[in-house]
Amino acid sequence: MSQGRVARRVEDAADEILRRSRSVSAVEVFTRLGWLRSAQVDEWRQGRHDSLEACMPVRADRVAEAVEALRAWAEKGGLDASEAAYTAATRDRRPLRFTASGDPAAERALRVHWLSPDLTPAQRARLDAKRDEPPDLVAVLPSGPWTCAGCRGGGDHQVMEGDAPLCLACADLDHLVFLPSGDAALSRRAKKESGLAAVVVQYNRRRKRYERRGVLVEEEALRRAEERCLADEDARARRRDRDRDRRAEQDLDLMARMTERIVALFPGCPPGRAEEIAGHAAVRGSGRVGRTAAGRELDEEAVTLAVVASVRHLDTGYDEMLMNGVPRAEARAAIRSKVDAVLTRWRTGRPHP
Repeated sequence: MSQGRVARRVEDAADEILRRSRSVSAVEVFTRLGWLRSAQVDEWRQGRHDSLEACMPVRADRVAEAVEALRAWAEKGGLDASEAAYTAATRDRRPLRFTASGDPAAERALRVHWLSPDLTPAQRARLDAKRDEPPDLVAVLPSGPWTCAGCRGGGDHQVMEGDAPLCLACADLDHLVFLPSGDAALSRRAKKESGLAAVVVQYNRRRKRYERRGVLVEEEALRRAEERCLADEDARARRRDRDRDRRAEQDLDLMARMTERIVALFPGCPPGRAEEIAGHAAVRGSGRVGRTAAGRELDEEAVTLAVVASVRHLDTGYDEMLMNGVPRAEARAAIRSKVDAVLTRWRTGRPHP
């Protein structure tokens, strides 16, 4: 791969990453170039690799060339440099190494994140804080048999300490209980309540990445989180009841106003019929004319359509004609004169015969 081609590929990758997230790191560029897989980055962050360079199928000089191309692209675009703290998701929170040699200059260059100059100070502070917050401890659900480096046993969860896999007992995490994924609010609260917690992941072979499966938390923290979630569920139930009552009140108000509007337009409408028409047309979720925007605004045409529909079904033989197989358009044409006669009588206020 020529030097110019490396620079072009780095620039294309960096442009796309910047558009998406308003910051660019060397690790993201390497992943975009195909030099790293996301699963390898996850394993490096879990402390499973001595250096990120060991995961990459390219020479160290090519990596350095890409880093220099990224720096030149960022400075040309006026991006701001911000050095990130890369720490391992292990108990000791040790610094992660990028290079096999550990050269300080190379390590610093690879830790740099390039930030969009369009970020406000507050946005930059939030981005820096999120990026540098200590990573979660990680426990892995093994995909096959394994041996603990401490007790030579096994277990359902595996925790890395250095390059050695440990069971929960040897990692001093066996007092934690496993909370499977599924209830985001409960998981979030239990993790926050727990003085010690670990995220549980499992490698998906088909997608070639680690996926979250739950959390390990203290049992008492889980109990407190469950109580808070139950209290919230009670609050949500009360809110649902209030919303239902409010919707019912709104429906009753709409029915009352529509009844008044029908009587105003059709003063000869039989007693109780206007209320019946309004109740039918205004049923929530029915899709009937009373639930349309025009119906809720008591538009004359919309209200008249509701009255016409009622007359058609209750004061003519329309439904019987449909049951006997008469086409809808033909049936409507046949009963139109009778519908018009009823509407005329109701509009003039003449008493119902």
